[in-house]
Amino acid sequence: MTEPGDPKQASEFPEPDAHTLEEGRLLFAQQCTFVLGAAKPEHIPTTDLPEIAFAGRSNVGKSSLINALTGHNSLARTSNTPGRTQEVNFFDLGGRLMIADLPGFGYARAAKTRVKQWTHLVMTYLRGRAVLRRACLLVDARHGLKPIDFEVMAMLDQAAVNYQIVLTKSDKIKADALQRLIERIGAEAKAHTALHPEIIATSSRKGTGIAHLRAALGQLALSQAEFEALAKPE
Repeated sequence: MTEPGDPKQASEFPEPDAHTLEEGRLLFAQQCTFVLGAAKPEHIPTTDLPEIAFAGRSNVGKSSLINALTGHNSLARTSNTPGRTQEVNFFDLGGRLMIADLPGFGYARAAKTRVKQWTHLVMTYLRGRAVLRRACLLVDARHGLKPIDFEVMAMLDQAAVNYQIVLTKSDKIKADALQRLIERIGAEAKAHTALHPEIIATSSRKGTGIAHLRAALGQLALSQAEFEALAKPE
């Protein structure tokens, strides 16, 4: 019987090499400090740092993943009450990378006016953030893509924001089921123009996939010149 454990990533995306893994480890070992929480578009800070945003449904495990990546137990607030985060929270990672923790979406109990405010805040952020290198769209591995996820993916496509699907709580399902989920999401997502094709499965509780995700995001924490050079085809 196959038990939950380290998942295989889609075969066309091999594991990062040792050098890339070490670069990612060193980046996320840097001091990570809270900058501010922006409740309104005008509160969003200006920065020259490359930026990574984390988005996902309420209770998807977003704060736990950010804490696992940075090695902090309470950097990003976690709660058993979905929809608690109502701001875009910004964190400075060693003066090399800005992390943006976006409000959770899809929480049914939130008032419609509050949901409208959140949506406006997030859309304004996504459409006007020149330093944003990638948005990580977190998806609970137990549930896969939901209609609200496809709505957010369409929004990211429209805003021309490069984004990547990151599965959370992957330790909660068996490895063969996880691999099928990765393949199914890959097929479902092919039509989305701004989507980075690699899907990374993680578990904040067991540490699965954390080094892989650090390595992937570490490649984005470069100067603009370095980043453009890396993106050029050989």
